[in-house]
Amino acid sequence: MKIMLTINGIDVAAHFSEQDIETVHKPLLQRLARLHAASPHQRTIVFLSAPPGTGKSTLTAFWAWLAAQDPELPALQTLPMDGFHHYNDWLDAEGLRPYKGAPETFDVTKLAGNLRQIREGQGTWPQYDRQRHDPQEHALQVTAPLVVVEGNWLLRDDVDWCKLREYCDFSIFITVPAAALSQRLIARKQAGGLSKQDAIAFYRRTDGPNVERVLSESVPADVTLAMTEEGDYRFV
Repeated sequence: MKIMLTINGIDVAAHFSEQDIETVHKPLLQRLARLHAASPHQRTIVFLSAPPGTGKSTLTAFWAWLAAQDPELPALQTLPMDGFHHYNDWLDAEGLRPYKGAPETFDVTKLAGNLRQIREGQGTWPQYDRQRHDPQEHALQVTAPLVVVEGNWLLRDDVDWCKLREYCDFSIFITVPAAALSQRLIARKQAGGLSKQDAIAFYRRTDGPNVERVLSESVPADVTLAMTEEGDYRFV
């Protein structure tokens, strides 16, 4: 299936095989629907954690689209974690701006507060502004009964990040060999305007180490998906 999805305000062409839709994506959404049905008066919060370059934003946008096509599934909203980066002023003061994307560059306390808010009822969610390269507060209204929070560090085995899991009803992790992501991540930075040389430098400084850290420093999830070289997903 070829489909146009809107991700961070940008139209993106995506492709998902019919086989994967029937054997992976729909069964997973049906499982989440059953989970929500067990506590229908409370918002169900799902964590999707994975290394950079695994297509988390595209995947969750597709899940939201699939859920909207099936009246037996609850409405699903995807909530990216990127809006919880520290502001550039803070990163500059700490000398961390060149490493933006590493776990140390996120405001975990702020993320916990927003998770608490949406657990209790209606709330808002910040979004990363890719023009200003800073968070935009209250960019999203959280209204769906089922939300998927997606990011690199949600299952990080660290005392501060572990505190987030009191708000997690179900977790999903995407695994992939680190070497398979390098060209994808370098190409993504070039598409964003960097030269090939700068894109490679960014990968070596930030994306590459982050891939290794996510794969080695995350706790097990309720469900693990393996990403293939073609960009498809399989249950592990």
